Amino acid sequence: MRISARNQLRGTVTAIKEGAVNGIVTIDVNGSAVSATISMASIQDLGLEVGKEAIAVIKATEVMIGLGEMKLSARNKFAGKITSINRGAVNAIVSMEACGGNVISSTISLAAVDELGLEVGGEAVAVIKATSVMVAVD
Repeated sequence: MRISARNQLRGTVTAIKEGAVNGIVTIDVNGSAVSATISMASIQDLGLEVGKEAIAVIKATEVMIGLGEMKLSARNKFAGKITSINRGAVNAIVSMEACGGNVISSTISLAAVDELGLEVGGEAVAVIKATSVMVAVD
């Protein structure tokens, strides 16, 4: 699969909570649980079931960066170390190692990078709403 989304986290489906319209799919990515809220139709079309390999796909623009302990409604919070900050004219791409060695990239404003004092080697938390996670299979 080749797509433009920077974040493609491979793992195994560990749980599916079915609802009337949507379901919550949990994918274990190197010991980190990634939650995705997708339609029941997609769960069926993809043939998702516990034990099946799947890929959590997240656009970098859907990843927020935070610091320290946070109480948030977002289901996906991954602590890690910043590995690079690529500054552009308005935004930056912040990459961090999390989820058992995977790289998670986030596109955030330069103002946010500066206000948070982000720097390579620093600790941060990638925050992703479950509704921003797509699921793919090979």
